Amino acid sequence: MGSGQTVAVFGAYGHTGRFVVAELRERGFVPVASGRDAGRLKALAASAPGLETRTASVGDAASLDRALAGAAAVINCAGPFATTAAPVIEAALRAGIPYVDVAAEIEANADTFTHFAGRARAAGAVVVPAMAFYGGLGDLLTTVAMGDWSAADEAHVAYGLSSWHPTAGTRAAGAVSRERRDGRRVVYTNGRLEYRQDDPPVLEWPFPGPIGPRTVIGEFTMADVVTVPSHLSIPEVRTYMTVEAARDLSAPDTPAPVPADEHGRSDQTFLVDVVVRFRGDERRAVASGRDIYAVTAPLVVEAVERILTGRTRTVGVASAGEIFDAADFLRALSPHVSVEPRP
Repeated sequence: MGSGQTVAVFGAYGHTGRFVVAELRERGFVPVASGRDAGRLKALAASAPGLETRTASVGDAASLDRALAGAAAVINCAGPFATTAAPVIEAALRAGIPYVDVAAEIEANADTFTHFAGRARAAGAVVVPAMAFYGGLGDLLTTVAMGDWSAADEAHVAYGLSSWHPTAGTRAAGAVSRERRDGRRVVYTNGRLEYRQDDPPVLEWPFPGPIGPRTVIGEFTMADVVTVPSHLSIPEVRTYMTVEAARDLSAPDTPAPVPADEHGRSDQTFLVDVVVRFRGDERRAVASGRDIYAVTAPLVVEAVERILTGRTRTVGVASAGEIFDAADFLRALSPHVSVEPRP
C-alpha cells in the first residue's frame, strides 16, 4: 500500500482526477491536489477533508515546482494533454520523480515518446503516458495475449461500450486532436501512423458473451496505436468502437456521466476484446468492467505503487505493457476489471 507517500495529482478536480484522488487515499497514499483553478480546488478540498491543495499552471514553471515539492510521484489528469503533458513532465524531471498520465490523445502520447525518451532514459527517470482505460489497458491485454511471441502480424483492440457519456475533458481533448489532424483520421499501419481523409469502415466484431457480435466503427483509432507498438513488434494495430458509443461521443448533446452508485461510478459498462495474429495463429485476451473513467483510477494508482516499490522493468518513457509485468498487473486489477485470456 501507499505507506503515507505523497503523490501530486495535477487536474485533481476533473472527473477522472476525483476518482484518482479517492483511489490514492483508499490505498494509503497522501494526495496533493493541484490545478490552475483555485476555486475548483477549494470545492474539492471541502468535499475531501484534510486534502492539501496547491494552485499551479502549466504556463508557470515555478508554480508546478511548488505543486510537486515533496511528492514521491505525480499523476497528470489534466487534459488536453497536448498542452499539459510536456510542462508537467519537465517539472517531474526537475523534481526527480516519476510521471504518469491518463492521456488518451494519440498525438500527445506520441509527442511524449518522441521528445522525452532520450532525456528520461539518461536521467534514469520513469515516464508512463496513457496509463488509463485507453492506451494502458489495451496495451496490457495485448502484451498478455502475445505470450511468448516476440512479434505478431497484427493486433486488434475492440471496445464494446454500452454507451459513452463523455466528460468535458474528453470533449476538449477531442477538439484539440481534430485540430492537430486538420480533420483527418489516423490509423497505424505498415509500422507507422498514417492520416486519411476517407470514412472509416463499418463492420461486425465477434465480441464474446455477454455482448456477442456487434456493429463497430473500424479504425476508430485510440491511444493503443501508440502504446502497443512502442514496445511490441506489430506493424498493424487497429482499434474498433461499438457504433452506439461512437454516436454518443460525436453527439453534441450527450450528457456527461451521472453517478449511479456510492462510489460515483456511472452505469456504463465495457468489454475490451484484444486479438493478436501471427502466421495464421490467433490469441485473445478480454477484459470487462464498469465506467471507463472510474476504472482509470485503479489503473494509474496501481502503476504509481509499482513504480515506487521498484516493480518495474525499465526506465525512460515506457508504456504499461513494457514497464510492468502485464499478467501480474492485470491480476491486481481483479476487484475492478475481470480479465480472461483466450489463447
